[in-house]
Amino acid sequence: MARPWNFSAGPSVLPETVLQQAAAEMLDWHGSGMSVMEMSHRGRHFVQICDEAEADLRELLGVSADYAVMFMQGGGLGENAIVPMNLIGRRGAAAADFVVTGHWSTRSHKEAGRYGDARIAASSGVAARLDGVEQAPFSWVPPVESWQVRPEAAYLHLCSNETIGGVEFTEWPDTAALGAPDVPLVVDASSHFLSRPLDVQRAGLVFAGAQKNAGPAGVTVVIARRDLIGKALPICPSAFDYANVAAEHSRYNTPPTFAIYVAGLVYKWVKANGGVAGMEAANRAKADLLYGFLDSSGFYRNPVHAPVRSRMNVPFVLRDESLNDAFLQGADAAGLTQLKGHKSVGGMRASIYNAMPLAGVQALVEYLKEFERRHG
Repeated sequence: MARPWNFSAGPSVLPETVLQQAAAEMLDWHGSGMSVMEMSHRGRHFVQICDEAEADLRELLGVSADYAVMFMQGGGLGENAIVPMNLIGRRGAAAADFVVTGHWSTRSHKEAGRYGDARIAASSGVAARLDGVEQAPFSWVPPVESWQVRPEAAYLHLCSNETIGGVEFTEWPDTAALGAPDVPLVVDASSHFLSRPLDVQRAGLVFAGAQKNAGPAGVTVVIARRDLIGKALPICPSAFDYANVAAEHSRYNTPPTFAIYVAGLVYKWVKANGGVAGMEAANRAKADLLYGFLDSSGFYRNPVHAPVRSRMNVPFVLRDESLNDAFLQGADAAGLTQLKGHKSVGGMRASIYNAMPLAGVQALVEYLKEFERRHG
């Protein structure tokens, strides 16, 4: 059976070679006589798997020894609680600031309010006129110079790629330039992690659910500066205390072993395909092809302010929304799946993560052209 082109926002497409290797090793990992799913998380086989995955990830992103790399459970949504439980009280005031640019940063801000004073430093939740075009709420990014960050905040949170709205930060700001040099940046990088070089050292903490570019659902990567660890709120569960997880190299409690194993295979695949620089070049080509066609068409429209368009998640709408159902049915018939936009915004969305080859985007563009010819 031919595999369809899977444009799901997550869990998303994985490299075929990774799936094939995981299948080949399912019953017997490297002569151990066991599946990875059957191994003790403290046995030598899994310790090797886990340590190799950490080492490969450090190499890919240039993560220094000043940072702990942790494989955790709970997903990106879980980290919305785990981060403040670990960091919001580290300076005594239990206060954190948020840049709100879409669905996920909105949820992060709301969740953090359960543990302290969560304040909005900047928001794009209103319409704005930019470059002569009226931009809808959450389709643009507030200029960094407009952000109001409290010098006493425990951290500044941003979502560097909004999966639903399709807004991406091309650079992470320096909080010192915002008058808050002691405020570390916390970045939810879930949906563009490993898709381009990310300067982890500009942040105090980076987290990412693996199920976009970095593995299967079930494991969340957390990269945290070591000097920020060890100040968790008393209510923080011990299994979510970064100090415990880091000290035990992600094996404080039973981690998602199989998900870590597959994530490790993905890291090796990324290394074999040019590293994050290679991923960026491939992703730029895919995004340029898709956005180029959308911009040339009067039948479709991308709503995001051009300078902050995501290379990973491309939302678009049909000018005639009465054709939405026909569009999706035709796409499924053509082997192009999971193109329906998130229920909160409607329209369509193509997620073109690392493992989506250029051929998949070419097939999508050909379908877009054909549908326009028939219905435009």
